[in-house]
Amino acid sequence: MTTDGIEAVFLETHNWGRMAKFLQGLGFTVDFETDHNSGQFRNGEGAYVFVAEVPPTQQTSTRLVLKVASPEVRPGDGVEVRTDFEPTHYGTREMTVHDPDGRVWSLQAPGEE
Repeated sequence: MTTDGIEAVFLETHNWGRMAKFLQGLGFTVDFETDHNSGQFRNGEGAYVFVAEVPPTQQTSTRLVLKVASPEVRPGDGVEVRTDFEPTHYGTREMTVHDPDGRVWSLQAPGEE
């Protein structure tokens, strides 16, 4: 399997406003905000950062998203698939895998054309 680098970092937060201000203080600009305390940030040509607010009772998480060319791509030996490629509400297809320490990673492919 070949990935095309890091596509995005997904961050969960308990305070959307404070996290947005923090990222902007590091030079990120807002690509877009939603009406439910989430949004996307960029800083240059690299990976984007997507932030979503979760309830204070929920533990926050961080997830790296790797770009792949196609949902037909399959991980090699040593990669535990958690979910196969599924359509997302934002127009891509996404697979999740576990690394050896149990962290969740996402593989993001273009949506169906």
